[in-house]
Amino acid sequence: MKRLILTVSCFILFQFLIAIPDSVQASEPKREIFVNVYTRKLSLIEEGRVIKTYPIAPGTPETPTPVGDWEVVEKSRNWGGGFGTRWIGLNVPWGTYGIHGTNRPHLIGQRVSHGCIRMRNRDVEEFYPFVQLGMQVHILGHPLVSSPYELPNRLVRGHRGSDVYIIQNRLRAAGFYHGPVNGLFGSATEEAIIQFQKANRLPVSKQIGMEEYRLLGLEE
Repeated sequence: MKRLILTVSCFILFQFLIAIPDSVQASEPKREIFVNVYTRKLSLIEEGRVIKTYPIAPGTPETPTPVGDWEVVEKSRNWGGGFGTRWIGLNVPWGTYGIHGTNRPHLIGQRVSHGCIRMRNRDVEEFYPFVQLGMQVHILGHPLVSSPYELPNRLVRGHRGSDVYIIQNRLRAAGFYHGPVNGLFGSATEEAIIQFQKANRLPVSKQIGMEEYRLLGLEE
């Protein structure tokens, strides 16, 4: 009888365990991606610990990598050509940006991309299985310049990027901008700049220059 009771108890326990959702049985460790455009390194972080660091090729000063906090929205294999063997897309609102391989591995470590983050194919293939949709990607750097020794760009209608994104945020906080904060310098952003310049008795240039950066608290 004791043996039967034990057997039944084990069966009930087994049935209970297999009914538990996977998320409860073995939750995935929290992983994040950190990209440093200054050091040109990408790090995979798991539960606060650096698991692996890889060299990368970020964007040029003219086509910078988007600084900010994004998330993975796409994963694909074998894009080929300049995109190498893997593609990891990010939710940057002003364009198509991602982490991908390359057919020019000798350029890794240099600022040569159009804003994407290039990795050696063997590195992105090793890294790819650890990446999940929705994973946070933190791109570290200055939103206005690609290196500490540069001056911010003069922004005009048609520009796009992290610098436009932060300008829209500041103009919105000051009550001048009411359009989408998307990093795209369009007519709504231009109108907000005109009103900001008038309110601050600046020449109405419809552009963002050093004085506008200073008054928006972005340059000392």
